Amino acid sequence: MKRPRPVIGSILRGLAGRCPQCGKGSLFRGFLTVPDACSVCGEELYHHRADDAPPYFIILIVGHVIVAMALAVELMFQPPIWVHMALWVPLATLLSLALLRPVKGGVIGLQWALRMHGFDPENADAADKNVDTAWQ
Repeated sequence: MKRPRPVIGSILRGLAGRCPQCGKGSLFRGFLTVPDACSVCGEELYHHRADDAPPYFIILIVGHVIVAMALAVELMFQPPIWVHMALWVPLATLLSLALLRPVKGGVIGLQWALRMHGFDPENADAADKNVDTAWQ
């Protein structure tokens, strides 16, 4: 039987930008580029499929925050539309960029903990074959 991996701990390590296995190595080598393996423990990270989920989560989070704040400002102060544009467009952009890396790390941590997309050493060959044929 496979030893369970800590889901919450793995997600938290990913949110912090650390390797989901050891928590010491960096999960990113660029702004969003994930290295093939952890520089500390050697865990292979190239299996991840955190491509579309992080933007969806960020849209969900930022949308709720910005809409709630915009409605509150509108109801309290009723500013002209240019004030809304000057406030909410840059804030939404900055908030989205600030959340992108942690959310991607959290998704990778979740995938690692649940042994998804090749993070299961017992099924690594099958997962690698699926990745190779997915682009053909």
